[in-house]
Amino acid sequence: MDIKEIYLNKDKFMEKEVIINGWIRNHRKQKDFGFIDFHDGSCFKSIQVVYDNKLADFDEIQKFKIGSSISVTGKIIKSPASGQDFELQATSIILLGNSEDDYPIQPKRHTREFLREQAYLRPRTNLFQAVFRVRSLTAHAIHSYFQENGYVYVNSPIITGNDAEGAGEVFQVTTLDLNKLKNSKEIPFDEDFYGKPVGLAVTGQLEAETYAMAFKKVYTFGPTFRAENSNTKYHASEFWMIEPEIAFCDLNGLMDIEEDCLKYIIKYLLKHAKDEMEFFDKFVEKGLLEKLNNLLNSHFTRIDFKNAITLLKESAEKFENTPSYDEDIAKEHEKFLTNHFGGPVFLTNWPKDIKAFYMKQNEDEKTVAAVDLLVPGAGELMGGSQREESYEKLVDRMNELDMNINELDWYVNLRKYGGCTHSGFGIGFERLLMYITGIDNIRDVIPYPRTPKNCEF
Repeated sequence: MDIKEIYLNKDKFMEKEVIINGWIRNHRKQKDFGFIDFHDGSCFKSIQVVYDNKLADFDEIQKFKIGSSISVTGKIIKSPASGQDFELQATSIILLGNSEDDYPIQPKRHTREFLREQAYLRPRTNLFQAVFRVRSLTAHAIHSYFQENGYVYVNSPIITGNDAEGAGEVFQVTTLDLNKLKNSKEIPFDEDFYGKPVGLAVTGQLEAETYAMAFKKVYTFGPTFRAENSNTKYHASEFWMIEPEIAFCDLNGLMDIEEDCLKYIIKYLLKHAKDEMEFFDKFVEKGLLEKLNNLLNSHFTRIDFKNAITLLKESAEKFENTPSYDEDIAKEHEKFLTNHFGGPVFLTNWPKDIKAFYMKQNEDEKTVAAVDLLVPGAGELMGGSQREESYEKLVDRMNELDMNINELDWYVNLRKYGGCTHSGFGIGFERLLMYITGIDNIRDVIPYPRTPKNCEF
């Protein structure tokens, strides 16, 4: 039986015998009795197991170590201790798997840096029990939102021959013997598995667009990869992305969907992860619940990029980075804008030269119909755009950027074969989790982080 079931039906199980299997979180031993902090992973809460010297194997049970797996038979009784409604009075405790003395996760405060070194054991701590259950529930909420709204889930390829973002930060995939090639002047790609250079996908967007032209509303949700040599708290080389693409949808319609999607996810977690969210609010980010509830009740401001820069320039604020009409904004600018408007901000119509080739060019020929969603306390959380539906404009833009159109002819040709107004956005799954949980390092919201010089486990 799972202890989650006991918590959900505690009146039903009171004075009843149950059998539970799980692990010892803590073991406090006294002369004639002992207390085991028991956890089975079925919910965030643990249960206290009480045993005494009436058990025939009392002396052996007292030797059970932290981290060991056990099977406990006993009766659920009301607890005399404050802070808990019930406990389990054991009639039998059987050792299933012993734990050695050097078990790293002892009942004391561990740093997150230490726990990253024990990534295969850190899910046994309170913090990471909460993080990875919320990760699971958030993924479920995302799928539920799109499925309930008529989207088709598309599995975009992980191995690809294109760099959709044009940044050149692609992990190469090859079956060639690199040891034999280390002195070669040319790489014989025609002898490679795919007969050409290929890499791990940095996005599934372009493939998702092709499916939006058949299903109208689609989304991808899977791993993406970027060979960016960055060691900040916000970057990982392997991360997950949610990328919806919607036909017959312009930029304003896209912003409606982004707001609706984000509010759905947060509402879902506040309802289905109450214990975990309260834990984060108390021990990770004070005021987290207030922040999330404020977002649910906020008006999402929509402001043109040019107007936002003017606002920044005319403010009395002293910025380290001078706001520019031609460059990206900094974190301090994002913070100012969300504070100024008292809530989330959609920043629209960005300079063309700092955005991707596929974004719709506005009539001024200087900006594109792009949008970033800025939220209080985190800054940018989502990024999207109306996609360029004009074949001629898309080709001209790709030529401007000296891109190989032949390699993306399948994408460009969408505009020739029944193209239409369409839009899409992306959510970095781990960035979303950082915002929801208050965890400030991306390495702590993904089970086994991949970062420069780090590919353990």
